[in-house]
Amino acid sequence: MKRLIPLFTLALIIFACGGGEETTASEAPGETPAQAVAQDIDTKKIWKIRCIACHGLYGDMGTNGAANLQESTKDLAYRVNIITHGSENGVMTAFGEILSPEEITAMAEYTMTFNKNLK
Repeated sequence: MKRLIPLFTLALIIFACGGGEETTASEAPGETPAQAVAQDIDTKKIWKIRCIACHGLYGDMGTNGAANLQESTKDLAYRVNIITHGSENGVMTAFGEILSPEEITAMAEYTMTFNKNLK
């Protein structure tokens, strides 16, 4: 039983930091592809699946050295780069092969909403 606890804990961390459902976008009739993608991206769902384990519900949890998004003043381009390629120090997982470019941009924009001074 004691041997299963570390294995279960590792599986839980892996699932929380990158496991879960894949999100996809579909195009509705009469919409451009960009409009369809923007409407179909559920940032809160992606946040709960991919990000909440380290950043927390409100972006300020800081587990495993995650950035406090309530205090971050980084611009959109920086955030897109970090989400796509991961952080320079290896703390942030790269999501470039997991999320679409549209989802990454939507998530970068979503992270900016945590800092009320960026609006």
